[in-house]
Amino acid sequence: MPAVVVVGAQWGDEAKGKVVDCLAQDADMVVRYGGGSNAGHTVRFDGHEFKLHLVPSGIFRPRVTNIIASGVVVDPQVLVEEIRSLQAQGVAVDNLRISASAHVVMPYHRLLDALEEKQRGSAQIGTTCRGIGPAYADKAARKGIRMADLRQPDRFAEALRRALEEKSRLLKMVYETDCPTFEDIWREYKSYAEILRPMITDTDPLVYHAVKSGQRVVFEGAQGTLLDLDHGTYPYVTSSHPVAGGACVGTGIGPTYIDAVIGVAKAYTTRVGSGAFPTELTNETGNYLRERGREYGTTTGRPRRCGWLDTVVLRYSAQVNGLTAFAMTLLDVLSGLDTVQICRAYRLPNGETIEQFPSDSAVLDRCEPVYEQLPGWKEEIADVRSWEDLPAEAKRYVQRVEELTGTPVAMVSVGPLRTQTFWRHGVSADAPVRSLQALARR
Repeated sequence: MPAVVVVGAQWGDEAKGKVVDCLAQDADMVVRYGGGSNAGHTVRFDGHEFKLHLVPSGIFRPRVTNIIASGVVVDPQVLVEEIRSLQAQGVAVDNLRISASAHVVMPYHRLLDALEEKQRGSAQIGTTCRGIGPAYADKAARKGIRMADLRQPDRFAEALRRALEEKSRLLKMVYETDCPTFEDIWREYKSYAEILRPMITDTDPLVYHAVKSGQRVVFEGAQGTLLDLDHGTYPYVTSSHPVAGGACVGTGIGPTYIDAVIGVAKAYTTRVGSGAFPTELTNETGNYLRERGREYGTTTGRPRRCGWLDTVVLRYSAQVNGLTAFAMTLLDVLSGLDTVQICRAYRLPNGETIEQFPSDSAVLDRCEPVYEQLPGWKEEIADVRSWEDLPAEAKRYVQRVEELTGTPVAMVSVGPLRTQTFWRHGVSADAPVRSLQALARR
């Protein structure tokens, strides 16, 4: 039962879309298990660039079944626009299925998200204002609207009226803002339902039978480990569970069906929004990383904060997710630097050095990185197609990350294209899902 979970090993934006796309060549099914349209996965091949927010990154492989599972909150407006964009570019979506249990992001969720963020003032989290947090809040409070409701007009009308009774009072009394009307929402969402209805189904049995019958399944995460609601840098986190355990909760598959977990990590570190970031560089090196790495959000366009690679974070990610291996992306961005640095530990204000990631964000905010310096490489490596052809300094950098994290780097990416990728530790480029299972057993 070769099933692989792909997770972000940092604060998100690690190029998970590319990794999933590469794995999908050897997959029968790709399942997006959490998050919402606040995620942005970019896939590039054959001169085309595709930016996905809800559709799984396996959509470009026609024989692969792509599933938006119950752990995802679905904004129908975004999803319909994404489907239309893919179809306009010649990408078929006949292989897309949407869980009837997935919750629906409504217009009042987006409005509340923006108003709540504004009310936080200087303590803003950095939300994308896509309505994700309020949608998950309604889900947890057992008053959300699900895709199953959306496909049944009478049920949807009843659920919408019930929701608007509360949201209208809340918006008027707390924020002095009018709520969108029933008529406007009904008219808009009815049109989305007509397009999405054929794709909405009970996806849990589909995923279960796939893994049970030995099909190759890739579970696609959104955001990153350090943004997990329970295990991230709270409160500067997302409202779902990007960690590998979220793949089980978000799809209905038990943990014994998971064979391998691959953590996607940049060769440096980035973060969007507020919150502690020990290795952040606010100097010219940080700008160098941002511009070479095109570090601007897929969803928002916001410039990302950039810094040196933090192996304290990566060790924590390996621990929380039970990582089989890392996929290191954007190694090419480090080309041209005289030296590169890796954070191996943190120093507290009292002088104590710690190697364990602190669970208290207030402690993390006071940590200073303890670096070790390695020689850089001047050669551009975007055209390198094998581990053997990398500069010695680049290979040493990757190997040092393996030593500091105790986890193999099984995939190295030196650019955004499918071809700018090579595998290590016996993982086959032609059958990566199957061989990752073998790596997990070593």
